[in-house]
Amino acid sequence: MKGLLKSLVSGYLALVLVFLYLPIAVMMVMAFNQSPLYRLPVVWDTVWFEELAGNERLLGASLNSVVLALINAVIATALGTMAALAFARYQFRGKTLLQILLFPPITIPWLIIGTSMLILFFWTGIGRGLHAMLLGHVALSLPYVIVVVGARLKSFGVTLEEAAATLGASPWQVFWRVSAPVMGPGIVAAALFAFAVSFDQFVISYFLAPPGISTLPVEIYSAIRKGFTPEINAISTIIILVSMGLMLLFARFSRFGGER
Repeated sequence: MKGLLKSLVSGYLALVLVFLYLPIAVMMVMAFNQSPLYRLPVVWDTVWFEELAGNERLLGASLNSVVLALINAVIATALGTMAALAFARYQFRGKTLLQILLFPPITIPWLIIGTSMLILFFWTGIGRGLHAMLLGHVALSLPYVIVVVGARLKSFGVTLEEAAATLGASPWQVFWRVSAPVMGPGIVAAALFAFAVSFDQFVISYFLAPPGISTLPVEIYSAIRKGFTPEINAISTIIILVSMGLMLLFARFSRFGGER
């Protein structure tokens, strides 16, 4: 009976993984297919990567997404880490309410958040533009950063910090020599979350982007409406390979999942 149950669970997990990864594998294969209509059998070629090299709109949108996501990751991680440290180490009035208010931005549909940001930014005079997109991305990324870094802070408590303070370390020394190194993996994970949230963000970018400037998700959406091109498969393949490489690199040089 246990063997049958184990086989069923293993089969179920295998089906879930196939469901998740098969579309990605097909897309990556079609990025190397010479036919623009996805004819079979596959004729292996790099023609769509060569076409991508000359597609200025798609490359420009990709550059905008990467730069915006990097800036967002830096700002959101810095602000979110400070907020998580305040929540974990200090007591102040309204703390519980503020912690509760972190979760609605995660659960509220991004369509509603994007619409409300568009109305607010026009009402306050901020308008649309790269600055408005950055503000929107940071606002969406902050809850993720605070939750991830906060979980890391709770995992080691205040014992080490109190011990360092007892031995004569100043507050800054306690932070830089004790808290920051221990929080390091959580901060890196939070930065990756912030980058991914920004890079993948469509609604906020679509609503707040100025005319003539777009990000990769918006450009892909526009390209699909006009007629799908395999160049999208090519750039998606590059993004997947780079993302998986970074994830494996992070897992290799960090204690991911426990002691190595």
